[in-house]
Amino acid sequence: MNSLKEKYIKEVIPKMREKFGYKNDLAVPKLVKAVLNARISASKNDKNYLDLVSNTLSRISGQKALFTKARQSISSFKIREGDVVGVKTTIRQERMYSFLMKLINLALPNVRDFHGVDIKNIDDSGNLTIGFCEHIVFPEISTDEVENLHGLEVTVVTTAKTRHEGQELLRLLGFPFKKK
Repeated sequence: MNSLKEKYIKEVIPKMREKFGYKNDLAVPKLVKAVLNARISASKNDKNYLDLVSNTLSRISGQKALFTKARQSISSFKIREGDVVGVKTTIRQERMYSFLMKLINLALPNVRDFHGVDIKNIDDSGNLTIGFCEHIVFPEISTDEVENLHGLEVTVVTTAKTRHEGQELLRLLGFPFKKK
């Protein structure tokens, strides 16, 4: 069993039950999935760039990335229906826990001038979204082989009902939040 999942079962559930007064372990918010996505705009016609971004997300997540296409045309952005506008991958269960361990312990500390995750990144449903300007903060990516830098976004989806519950769940799991 993954150490983050063990931490959730042994430490987080009892603390959350005590703080919020849940009557049963199944009522405690839990992690559902982690979604990685990268936007493709400037180089949408360059097949090599599409493959580079797709391979990067596949290496980071450990599973194949999916191309997302525009559902409608937007003339002011020069996007036509069916154009590839992004790449995403959804990670669940054991892969999600191992990815979040890498995110908390390796990737976030590698971000330049990192002072913690801003609490404003948590939405009203308790989900956390973190944007990275450069994908090289992840340990799977070697800086020697990088041709083009691109950003990506990581969304951690929880079953929390409020922002406060989601924040407490993520804080207990080890996410480093900024001090107020």
